[in-house]
Amino acid sequence: MEKPNFYDFNLSSLSDFLVEGGHKKFRAQQLFRWVYGLRVTDPESMTNLSKEFRKDIPLLFDFILPKKTSELVSEDTTRKYLFDMGGGLSVETVLIPSKGRYTLCVSSEVGCNLACKFCFTGKQKLLKRLSVSEIVGQYLQVRDSLPEDIRISNIVFMGMGEPLDNCQAVFPAIDIFHDSWGINLSRKKITVSTSGLVDRIPKIINSGTRLAVSLNGSNDQVRSGIMPINKKWNIEKLMGACQEHYRQSKDRITFEYVLLSGVTDSLEHAKELHRITRSVPSKINIIPFNEHPQSDYKRPSESQIDRFQKEMMRLGSHVLRRKTMGRDIYAACGQLNSLAKDHPGKMSVL
Repeated sequence: MEKPNFYDFNLSSLSDFLVEGGHKKFRAQQLFRWVYGLRVTDPESMTNLSKEFRKDIPLLFDFILPKKTSELVSEDTTRKYLFDMGGGLSVETVLIPSKGRYTLCVSSEVGCNLACKFCFTGKQKLLKRLSVSEIVGQYLQVRDSLPEDIRISNIVFMGMGEPLDNCQAVFPAIDIFHDSWGINLSRKKITVSTSGLVDRIPKIINSGTRLAVSLNGSNDQVRSGIMPINKKWNIEKLMGACQEHYRQSKDRITFEYVLLSGVTDSLEHAKELHRITRSVPSKINIIPFNEHPQSDYKRPSESQIDRFQKEMMRLGSHVLRRKTMGRDIYAACGQLNSLAKDHPGKMSVL
């Protein structure tokens, strides 16, 4: 029989698995401490475990992580990794440096079902929902490759795929990222982004993580034109879910808004965006469109980006411009795609 992968268990499911196999429940905490805290997977090095249990470990689990097949480094020191997920499939993962922290942008799927028109991943059909081990493995492989003085402080589910389209793996992975016996990150250092699967937003409340909503349209006509999910869950329903999220969690929501030249970047769009978001305690990240192959959209001029931001500020919105990182290696927001034919590795952004 095929052995389960250790990295597919959160602490609760590992405890249950061990107890069902006749082992003590506390062994799960010990194993988490060795594997995640100390990065030890050789049972013979787990010195506080009994000799009998150490002999059983290779019979119980495999310790398999996705293989890192390439790494690109941007001029701004952003790093993009390609991971082999088997069967000819792969995903991209991005490590983003900023003042005082490093953020890892992880993928949850190979491709995506939602087909947002401005997103390069959306042009890659959904081919696989990642397992817990394939999500957690992205973090571990990156962390293990970094110098000791670089620590990943934040995790964002903003890579390839729609996280709420893969709840069965995303939320157990979050448990491992947060668990004090595991990776031990604060839940407030973990952000889950969604394109608007309204019926699944309550799962983010239960997880205790931050919520980011990929809004990108200031009215239903525009949003439906670039994000097909809006035809099922329109802006009114989405804002209602966001209001309920804040009511229960008391966490401000981050709205992500991509500026597409001539499509979403007018001053009237700014006024509409302010109107639809003002009922939800939030901040708005405006994201100038990042070019990629096969796209019909263009990035607005710097002057237009500035006008849009200033109009939002004048209206009273809490608005920030997302700093573009890794654009030259196609690692910025909306540029990830692991299967595009002739996908270029780098471009000039001068």
